Amino acid sequence: MIAAKLNKSRAVSLADAMRHGGVDRVEHEKLVEFKEDNKHARNTHSAIFAEVKVDEQLCIIRVTRVVNAVAAGRIINTKTAASQIIGSVVWGIGMALHEETLVDHNFGRIMNANIAEYHVPVNADVQDIKIIFVDEPDSTVNPLGIKGVGEIGIVGVAAAIANAVYHATGKRVRDLPITIDKIFR
Repeated sequence: MIAAKLNKSRAVSLADAMRHGGVDRVEHEKLVEFKEDNKHARNTHSAIFAEVKVDEQLCIIRVTRVVNAVAAGRIINTKTAASQIIGSVVWGIGMALHEETLVDHNFGRIMNANIAEYHVPVNADVQDIKIIFVDEPDSTVNPLGIKGVGEIGIVGVAAAIANAVYHATGKRVRDLPITIDKIFR
């Protein structure tokens, strides 16, 4: 929505403005540099919560639910922003439970140097992911109140999963990936 600063009732949707102007896309790039200011934080922030189930007999750790609440200023395209965060959460699940570079220390070679041998999350590893956007436009950052989502979706996912594993098993694992042998040694 585009609105006049002094009279908010004078507004038009962005799509209508583009249609009226015969423009099919809007492109503009601008770099913003902030003045040194120790009073305001300009970063996007989030809180992540994870739930896991650990099957001792099958030696499987499953992430059954992740809730990621993100405060990224005004969200312009919720669907795209949510997709970015969901992808980052999946990446965090991989970091926490699957991804590991195996090195043969005798020969100094990476043993799983291709995607066929390197474990990453697949569809079956991803269950319930809920994204919550905290609506807090930040006019200190810029006039539109936009901060952006970037990589905030992965920050803290592995830690949330590690905490959930601790609460499920009573065993604190401090190195990734979290594997069943690290829990039951």
